[in-house]
Amino acid sequence: MCLVLMARLLLCSILLLERNYVIGTEYRGKSLGTLNSYHHQVGGEVYAVNEYTLLISDFTFDGSANDAFFWAGASSRPGPQGFILANEYGRTDVLKRYLGKELKLTLPDNKKLTEINWLAIYDLSKNIAFGDVYVPEDFEPPIKQVIGDLTTKSHGVSSGPIEILDSKTIKIPMFSYNGAGKDTYFVVGNGPQPSAKGKKIPDESGYLDNLRTYLNETIILELVGDTTVFDIDWLSVYDLQTKDNFGWVLIPDEPNVPPSLQKVADKIENIMHCVQLHKKLQLSWQVFGPQITIRLAGQIDEDNYMAFGFSGSEEAPQMLGADIAITYIDGFRGQAMDYNITDKSPCVKVLGQYKGVCRDTLVGGLDDNQVHTATRENGINVITYRRNLQSYDVGDKEFKTNTLNSMIWAIGRMNHQKEPSVHDFFPRSVLKLDLDPKPPIDTCYSFTVNTETVKKDVWEQPKIIDSSLRMMTATLGPSGGKKGFQGLTGLPSPGLAWFINGYLIPEIWLKRGITYVIHIYGGNNPHSSQYYHPFVITDEPNGGYDGMTDVAQKQTRILAGVQYTLRRQARPTSAGPLCLRERKGFDRRLDDNFISFKEFNKSLDMRCEPGDPAVLEFKPNSSWPDIVYYHSFVQSNMGWKLHIVDKFSTGRNSAAQVQFNWLLGILLYLIFTQM
Repeated sequence: MCLVLMARLLLCSILLLERNYVIGTEYRGKSLGTLNSYHHQVGGEVYAVNEYTLLISDFTFDGSANDAFFWAGASSRPGPQGFILANEYGRTDVLKRYLGKELKLTLPDNKKLTEINWLAIYDLSKNIAFGDVYVPEDFEPPIKQVIGDLTTKSHGVSSGPIEILDSKTIKIPMFSYNGAGKDTYFVVGNGPQPSAKGKKIPDESGYLDNLRTYLNETIILELVGDTTVFDIDWLSVYDLQTKDNFGWVLIPDEPNVPPSLQKVADKIENIMHCVQLHKKLQLSWQVFGPQITIRLAGQIDEDNYMAFGFSGSEEAPQMLGADIAITYIDGFRGQAMDYNITDKSPCVKVLGQYKGVCRDTLVGGLDDNQVHTATRENGINVITYRRNLQSYDVGDKEFKTNTLNSMIWAIGRMNHQKEPSVHDFFPRSVLKLDLDPKPPIDTCYSFTVNTETVKKDVWEQPKIIDSSLRMMTATLGPSGGKKGFQGLTGLPSPGLAWFINGYLIPEIWLKRGITYVIHIYGGNNPHSSQYYHPFVITDEPNGGYDGMTDVAQKQTRILAGVQYTLRRQARPTSAGPLCLRERKGFDRRLDDNFISFKEFNKSLDMRCEPGDPAVLEFKPNSSWPDIVYYHSFVQSNMGWKLHIVDKFSTGRNSAAQVQFNWLLGILLYLIFTQM
C-alpha cells in the first residue's frame, strides 16, 4: 500500500515538474525540430519566428570547416541548389565556432519559410551537409492573428478587428471609450468571461491609471512580466470598483503568433511591500521604528531620474507644494536628493531667491535622505534610501502610518548640471498609499527588456535657409515631448522652447555682415520663474547663462542679448511681453501621439500679453563661430542652432520659399503688434 502511495506521489511530482517546466519554458516560436547532426558537432533547436525568420537556440558547430555557411533551398534534400543565409550579424562570412549560441537568421530577398524545404549547415566546396532540419510540407509559420472586435457592453467601448502581433503584444485599432468609468483599466484573465479576478495591464503608454477618454485611436498593449497570450482567456475594459465589463474579446487557445521581442528580466527583490507605479517604475518600502526605507526600481536611461514623494494636494497629483526625493545614479554613486517645489520650472534664482524645483538645501532646508544602495543592471536602476517618518526639516512632510498618504511619482532626465528637467512620465491621479497594509501588498512584476533596438521617431527638424531673411519673431511654446525638442536635439527639456517664425527650435542659417532683427515675446516679468525668458545668443549649446557657475560663465561668450555693467556682469536686454502657445486642454503626455510638428502645432492656442516686443538687432561678424546657439538667459535647453556662413549655397531654397519666409516674418510681427 505504501509503495502504491509513493508511486502515485512520485507520478504527481513528475507531472507537476513537467507542468512547471512547460509553463516556465520561454516561447521562441513554432518548433521545426532538432538539427540533424552528421559532422562537426552540429546541434541546436530550430524555431520559426515568423514568415521570414528562423531562430536556432543552443547552436553548436566546431568551426573547423573551411567553406561552411547557413544554406537553405527548395529541393527535396540539401544540395548545391540553394542560397546563403546571412549570420546573426547580417554577414555572409564562413561560419566560425559556435558553442550554445542563440541566433536569428532572416531569409534573403523577402523569401518566406513556405518557399523552402530545409535549412542546413553546408560546405559549398565539398557539397556536404554537416547538419540540417526540414520544413514540413503543410507548415504554417507564426503570423499575427486577427481575433475580432471588442464586444461592446457600455461606456462607448468599441474597436476595429483586434490583432495579436506576438506572444505579448495586442493591437487594438479604432479604440473608443468615453472615460466615464470610476476605476477602469485594461484587464486580462482566465475563465469564460471577465471578472474582478483578472490582472491590470498598462495602457499604451505604460500607465496603470484610470483609463482616459479614447476616440478611434489605434493603441498597442503589452502583457507584463512573464504573462503571454497563451496564459490568458480574455481582454476587457473593466471597472474594478463597480465590477462592470464595458467591452471585451476572447483570446483563442494557442494562437500561432511570433514570439515577443521582449525578454523577461529577473524580478527585483522587495523590501516588504511593493507597488507597480508604471510599466517602468516600482516602489517598495518598509517602516521600521521611526524610519521608512524606500526602494525605487526603474527601467530608465542612464541620464534619467526617478522621483517619489508627497503631492502638493491631498486629492490631486500637484507639483506646487510637493515634497519629493529625486533619485539617480551619478557614475557609480547613487543619489536621493530632497527637493521642494514652488513653481513648475527647473530651479532658478528670482530676485535673489530660488524658485521652481529646488533642492531643500538651496531654500533653507535639510537633505535628510540617506542612500543605502544603488545599482544599475540591464538598464534597470535600483536605489534604496532611508528617511525619518517625521523629518527634522520643518519644510518636509510627515510619512503617516495611521492614515493614507497622498503621493506622486515621476520619471525624467537630468540636465547637464545634474538637475531634473521636465518629467516625461507622471501619474494622472494621486497615489493613496497605506504605509502599513495588512497583509503585505505586492503588485510588482518583472520588467521586460526589448531585445532589439527600437527606432526613435522624431519630427522633422525645421530649417530656415533664406538669403533674404532679415527679420524674425521669437515666441514660446511647449517643447513637444520626445518627438520634439528632446528628439531633435538629444537634450532634456524644461518644458518650454523657442518658436521662431512659428517653427519649434528651427536651425537657422545667417550670413556674416548682415544685420538681423528679432522681435521677442519671451515674458518680461522677472518675478516669474516659469515665464521670464530673455533671448540671448551664445557660443555654447545649453544656455541658461544666469544659472551657470562662475567658471562656466567665464568660459561662455554671449554674442547678443545682454549689456554688461561696470563690474562686467551680464544683464539681459531682450525679453518682451509673453506670447505663449498652449495646449487646448489635452494632456501633455499625449504630445508624442502627434505624427508631425504641423499636427501638434494645430492643437495649440496662442496667448499674448499686451505690449510691444523686445527688439534684438545684431550683425554676425568674422569673430563669430560657424555654429552658435539661441537660448533663454535664465533657463537651459530652450533653443537650438544658428549656422553662421560667409555666403549661401545656391539652389538650397526656391524663390517661392524665400518669399514665403520673408512674408511670414512680416505677418507674425503685424499679428503680435495688434494683440
